[in-house]
Amino acid sequence: MTKLTVVTADLALPAHAEALITLLDHYAHDPMGGGDGLSEHVKVNLVQALRQRPTAHVVLAFDGAIPAGMIISFEGFSTFSCQPLLNLHDVVVHQDYRGQGVFRLLLTQLEVIARQIGCCKLTMEILEGNQAALTAYRANGFAGYELDPAMGKAIFWQKKLA
Repeated sequence: MTKLTVVTADLALPAHAEALITLLDHYAHDPMGGGDGLSEHVKVNLVQALRQRPTAHVVLAFDGAIPAGMIISFEGFSTFSCQPLLNLHDVVVHQDYRGQGVFRLLLTQLEVIARQIGCCKLTMEILEGNQAALTAYRANGFAGYELDPAMGKAIFWQKKLA
């Protein structure tokens, strides 16, 4: 592995746009990403859709010109802190680069962005069976969210609309 370069993505740059789709499709093919790969609709439209969302933040890691990892995050808002937050929505480290500190490098750059926009915290959701990612998140300061231990930790649910 050569020295990795970590950048805040500019999705107007073809290399950054292609890296995003390549890495996200790689993750989507993995069992942790559903195992099916991205649909053609997503491959064709995602970059433009993200470019239209000013609260989307993408960080990319490259090994030369080879995409090695990525975080896609979206700004939210903490009403209890009255400050923005960043939610790590997609975290991808290409299988060829796992266990080499890529996530830590990506997270460091995302934290710079979060501090620049005044965020109070980073949030994320994860599949409970993804032990490698759980270990990486814990090693980088993430923990379950709770207000009162007697009420337990927060859980993440969804209701699909389409």
